[in-house]
Amino acid sequence: MGTCSFLTRARGLLRIRNQLARECLGLRWGCIPLLQTITLSSAAQKVTFFETKGNLLTSYLGGALAVMVGIYTAGGISGAHMNPAFSLAMCLIEQFPWWKFPIYVVVQTLASFISAGAVYILYYDAIWHYSNGTLTVSGPQETASIFATYPADYVSIANGFLDQVIGTGVLMVGVMGLMDTRNKPVPKGLEPVVVALLVLSIECSMGANCGCPLNPARDFGPRLFTYLAGWGPEVFRWVEGRERGG
Repeated sequence: MGTCSFLTRARGLLRIRNQLARECLGLRWGCIPLLQTITLSSAAQKVTFFETKGNLLTSYLGGALAVMVGIYTAGGISGAHMNPAFSLAMCLIEQFPWWKFPIYVVVQTLASFISAGAVYILYYDAIWHYSNGTLTVSGPQETASIFATYPADYVSIANGFLDQVIGTGVLMVGVMGLMDTRNKPVPKGLEPVVVALLVLSIECSMGANCGCPLNPARDFGPRLFTYLAGWGPEVFRWVEGRERGG
C-alpha cells in the first residue's frame, strides 16, 4: 500500500498539466524521434553496409513504417504534427492556431536534430569505417546522405524546387482527403497505416530526383547536425553535376 501511494503521489507531481507542453513533449519524445530515428537508421544501414543489409526499398519502407509508428505513439497528444508543411496546411484551413505554428516548427526541427545525433552515435563505427575516416558530402564513400537528402547530378535548382512542391502537395492532399469525413472513411484505428502507405507510394514514385524529403524539419534538423558534426558547410550547398556515391 505504501509503495502504491508513493507511486500515485509521484505521478501526480510529475504530471504535466499544460496542454501546449504536453503537445511539444509528444512531438519531442514521441512522434518525431521515432520517425527520424527509424528513417535515418534505415538509410545508415543501407549506406554503411554497402547495401548488403539494406537497399533503396528497405530504406523507403523503414521511413513509411516510421510515420505509422510515430502517429500511433503520440498522435493523440500532438495531432502527429511531424511535418511543418502539415502544420502550415492545418493553419491555412483554420484547423490549427497560427500562434502555435512557430513553436511546433522549432520543436520539430530540434527533435529532428537530436534524432540525427542518436543515429550518428548508433552507427558511429560503421560511418567512420565506411568513409575511411573522412566525412564527405560527395564522392563514392559519402555519408551525408544518411542524414539529409541530396539531388541527383542532373537536377537543377528549379527542378528540385518543383519536385518538392509537387511531392509535398501530393502528400498534403492525400492526408487531407484521408481525414475528410465526407469521403469514404478509413476504418477507425487504421489511419496511420493508410498514411504510411501514402508516404511509401510517394517515395517509390517521386524519390529519384531529390530523395523525397517532403519535410523541412526532417531535412534541415539532420542537415544542421551534419554541419556541426564535421561534414562542413557543403551540406548546405547545391552543386549541380557533382559526383554522388551510393
